[in-house]
Amino acid sequence: MKRVIRTTKAPAAIGPYSQAIQVGNLVYTSGQIPIDPATGVFVQGGIKEQTRQSLNNVKAILEEAGGLTMDNVVKTTVFLADMNDFADMNAVYAEFFSEPYPARSAVAVKTLPKGALVEIEVVASV
Repeated sequence: MKRVIRTTKAPAAIGPYSQAIQVGNLVYTSGQIPIDPATGVFVQGGIKEQTRQSLNNVKAILEEAGGLTMDNVVKTTVFLADMNDFADMNAVYAEFFSEPYPARSAVAVKTLPKGALVEIEVVASV
């Protein structure tokens, strides 16, 4: 059975999807772009600031899913508009996770929603 996860502490879905879905003991988040939920606009700055906001949005969704933290994350997927931003994204990403690190894929894509530099989705274990 699917349980929908919603929070006002992360950006609302901008299409026909949920912020996250829980099935059994796994929570799947939708990709989070660097929208500040308080303002509804992108955070100011470059890849570091956008990565931080995207991960803060993920954290807010996980908290809503029953008090989960980034330690519950088992898999991440990072989408980058430019692979040249990988090192700066990775530096901020490392602030949010500790060992044992989740499995991760990082891929460059042609474009991201609303012109974002980064989008991050995760799978977390309850």
